[in-house]
Amino acid sequence: MHDVVLVGGGVMGCLSALELLHAGCRVTLLERGELGREASWAGGGIVSPLYPWRYCEAVSALADWSQGYYPPLADTLLAQTGLDPEVHDCGLLWLDHDEQDQALGWAAAHDKPLQRVDTDFIYRQVPQLASGYSGALWQAGLANVRNPRLMQSLRARLSQFEHFVLHEHCAVDSLLQEGDAVVGVQCPAGRIEADAVVLCAGAWSGDWLGQAGLSLPVEPVKGQMLLYKMAPGWLPSMVMAQGRYAIPRRDGHILIGSTLEYEGYDKRTTEQALASLQASAEALLPDLARQSPVAQWAGLRPGSPDGVPYIGPVSSLPGLWLNAGHFRNGLVLAPASCRLLVDLMLDRTPEIDPAPYLPDARLR
Repeated sequence: MHDVVLVGGGVMGCLSALELLHAGCRVTLLERGELGREASWAGGGIVSPLYPWRYCEAVSALADWSQGYYPPLADTLLAQTGLDPEVHDCGLLWLDHDEQDQALGWAAAHDKPLQRVDTDFIYRQVPQLASGYSGALWQAGLANVRNPRLMQSLRARLSQFEHFVLHEHCAVDSLLQEGDAVVGVQCPAGRIEADAVVLCAGAWSGDWLGQAGLSLPVEPVKGQMLLYKMAPGWLPSMVMAQGRYAIPRRDGHILIGSTLEYEGYDKRTTEQALASLQASAEALLPDLARQSPVAQWAGLRPGSPDGVPYIGPVSSLPGLWLNAGHFRNGLVLAPASCRLLVDLMLDRTPEIDPAPYLPDARLR
């Protein structure tokens, strides 16, 4: 396999491209908008599922592999591009109570350093928290990555490869086929032939594959976020309660997220979400009530059943591959997903069992 076309320029497309280029392939990446400006830009960047014990083993396997990948990736990208993805290993404090036993059982089974902590620990770790918390779960070393900067550094790194071509504002019109085989794409840039086409178009993947006569249950799910600005180091760790989180960046920005809305492709922000997210922010961190958010935005997640992505070949259309449907965990699952995809494409022994993700048995 020498020539590959990737449809979608988010973290899946970019990391897949990087893996393929390292393997000596020629890669063309097509993005309907701007590279890295959809869900990969909009999310919070926690390098973990929000409540990892709620997920099946298929999601856990990808997350476990990926969590150790980000620190060296960030170091390498910084050295190669001068752009720091800012992997910040500040730890995460879960303030919910009703799943602690389940969570600790999961942690023991997966050898995770999750521990139950008391009131004294909670307020030593995050003094800014609202009063009244008597117990929590804590995982030291859990990181977040500043995803907009990750995407900037990936773009810069990909542009250094001689055999990489990027077309932005270039929505694919159709697949090129010879019989049942996929041999490329037709797009505004022209006819692009390839040995393989990879669909990694995030929330648009289901509709896109529907044009090829296949039903992929991936749909857009809107998430809205708020951003505050405090002094660097003001919030020492990430905190999570009742499905909402606060994420500190190194420069003092605090992300508050997020909503979960089934509104199709509507990315407009709303006053209702603003009020809800502000209420969550102030309930967690009362000092934020004296601050106004500096930004509000929305992104579209690629929703899928159980959050298990589709990774692998589409046998009814030889030459077409999928890397899509990661729902709320695209960033944390991306390194493992892209490595698995390229292992399968290049007929290498996969580092992760591919069976739970193969599309054929799951496509309708």
